[in-house]
Amino acid sequence: MASKVTVKAPSSTANLGPGFDVFGLAVDAFFDEVTLTKKKEKGITIISADNIPTNPEQNTAGLVVKNMIKKFKTKDGIEIKIKKGVPAGFGMGSSAASAAAAAVAFNKLYNLKLDDNSLVEFAGSGEKASAGSVHYDNVAAAVLGGFVIVRTNPLSVIKIEPPTNLRMCIAVPKLQVPKKKTKVSRGVIPKKVKLTDSVLNLSNAACIVTGFIKKDPGLIGSSIKDVIVEPARKHMIPGFSRVKENALKAGAEGVTISGAGPSVIAFSKSSADLKKISGAMSRGFSSAKTKCQTIICKPSKGAISKIK
Repeated sequence: MASKVTVKAPSSTANLGPGFDVFGLAVDAFFDEVTLTKKKEKGITIISADNIPTNPEQNTAGLVVKNMIKKFKTKDGIEIKIKKGVPAGFGMGSSAASAAAAAVAFNKLYNLKLDDNSLVEFAGSGEKASAGSVHYDNVAAAVLGGFVIVRTNPLSVIKIEPPTNLRMCIAVPKLQVPKKKTKVSRGVIPKKVKLTDSVLNLSNAACIVTGFIKKDPGLIGSSIKDVIVEPARKHMIPGFSRVKENALKAGAEGVTISGAGPSVIAFSKSSADLKKISGAMSRGFSSAKTKCQTIICKPSKGAISKIK
């Protein structure tokens, strides 16, 4: 068995509008790299040059490794080296990327041959460290890549290969995000929704799935409409309405909040003028005196390991 494994896991966008807590999509905008090394000394050590918690209970990768050591009764100590590439707190699945990489690395390190659902379940357990509760949409996308649909009770993840000509423009605003941002942004979601709104979101969600099955970016983008969560969260993103309006006018097929935000994601075909869409999104944020970074990206493969 290997004594050291490095895994790179991608950023992801969750919800895709109406698919709240159900849809996830891996995107090649950013990546986290996690290296697990067996140690003779017991316990978990976390090493990172980035400003992240080094207590395993408060670190998504640390919590995943702790849970897997307990489950599989492994005897070694583990050193976790984390290189963050996914910006934390911006709706790009930062905590999920580290958790996914840790689960895949541990699986390889001990040659456990876990199935996809088990890997996603262990990765999801790490989300407790950052989000305060377990969510599987981002980690499923980061582990498996592509577009994922998550069902719970029991956990079952369905993966669909995205269209090769699907592209995303992501605008990441330069904002101070609150600590435990996911918890804060979940707090504004309505506890009760109108049946008509539920039906509208459900019909759009069904069309998004159909768009992925038919490999139709136009159907995916035009179905990314959310009348429940987006209206409740958009006030947390300065200039959101202008960013969305600008991107649609510039040729985007659909625009929504990426995960819990504050990043905004526009869906397009590869034939669209992606630089024009990105520039339009930047101007939208400028109208609210907010700078942003824009990334043009495509769907990504899942976590990839390198054994040493």
